[in-house]
Amino acid sequence: MSDTGTESAPSAAELDEVLWQAWKAMELPEGYRAEIIEGVIEVSPTGRLTHAQVANRVRRALDKFLDGGEYACHQDANLIHKRRTWIPDAFVGPEDLGPYADEDGLGVKAKAVDLVIEVVSPGKRNQDRDRVKKRREYARAGIPVYVIIDDYDAEGTVTVLTEPQPEKADWVGVHRVPYGTEVVIPEGPAKGFAITEAITGARRG
Repeated sequence: MSDTGTESAPSAAELDEVLWQAWKAMELPEGYRAEIIEGVIEVSPTGRLTHAQVANRVRRALDKFLDGGEYACHQDANLIHKRRTWIPDAFVGPEDLGPYADEDGLGVKAKAVDLVIEVVSPGKRNQDRDRVKKRREYARAGIPVYVIIDDYDAEGTVTVLTEPQPEKADWVGVHRVPYGTEVVIPEGPAKGFAITEAITGARRG
């Protein structure tokens, strides 16, 4: 008598491992990056010039603010948390990231990161990624502060999210201001750092 039973569906952990192995094996053309966001591998091009300018201004300003301490602002590195991986436009963590590398040496463990910054790119897909998906992912990882610099929200806004709730994939503290209004990082190594019009540029419109 033949067995008419069906194989059980793969578990979430098994699917995560498949995605992880597929991500590690990817070879992308220059100018593209791949992230694992909410169970999907997302491939996107590097940002346009205005995006790069804002990201570099905030990185340089943070480096100057943090100079002489144990922390620094970093770019172009994978943040890894439970088989998810993200590449923020900038993040603050220990100056020496070596002790916080993941087991494969592909990036830094998200638990070592105190602040992430994303500069929103044009297009609904990019905006949803930074405003919605990464907002949830960074909260799940328990990263203390998430800053969104957004040219495409009204005439330009900066949102500072604090007090992550990993179990709810949400944040308690949400402080959103228009370009031209100074906003200050309230906690962590970058506490007191001000995001001003010198970083964001003037209000749009």
